[in-house]
Amino acid sequence: MNSIEIGTLTPAAETQDMLAELLVATVAAGGSVSFMHPLAPDAASAFWQKSLAAAARGERAVLGAWHGEVLVGTVTLLLDCPPNQPHRAEIAKLMTRFDYRGRGVGTRLMRVAESLAVEKGRTLLVLDTATEEGASGLYEKLGFTLAGEIPDYALKPHGGLTGTLIYWKRIEPTS
Repeated sequence: MNSIEIGTLTPAAETQDMLAELLVATVAAGGSVSFMHPLAPDAASAFWQKSLAAAARGERAVLGAWHGEVLVGTVTLLLDCPPNQPHRAEIAKLMTRFDYRGRGVGTRLMRVAESLAVEKGRTLLVLDTATEEGASGLYEKLGFTLAGEIPDYALKPHGGLTGTLIYWKRIEPTS
């Protein structure tokens, strides 16, 4: 998918609307991204408004994958860590439109997030994913190491408990 462009997202109203639509669709399909189904569009929009405001303050980076004028995926790099953890960042909210899954969008988003983390002086990435129907295969393909599983960590969007898998990856500045 060479026509996919990855870039940092800004708080433009149209972008925020597309992010909200992607979040609502992901949750409706069972994606475990911290929200319950049904997710109201205004709640999704409020989440992205706060997230993009945090990005404007440098606390995170929200990346988007664009196919023309269509936002087809996103990932967030959390940078606002405690004072004793300035060397790490966390990956959150990796989502791809269902009609674009399996085309490498998630992989490309993750690679750009990792490069950005290196640019920000980070040497360790962490993330978590649901045990059931999460993206563990993608993360392992990208070199993340499983630290362990926490059972019954969160509710699935449609109810019932799921565990979470915790991953880490050392990242190095490129020469």
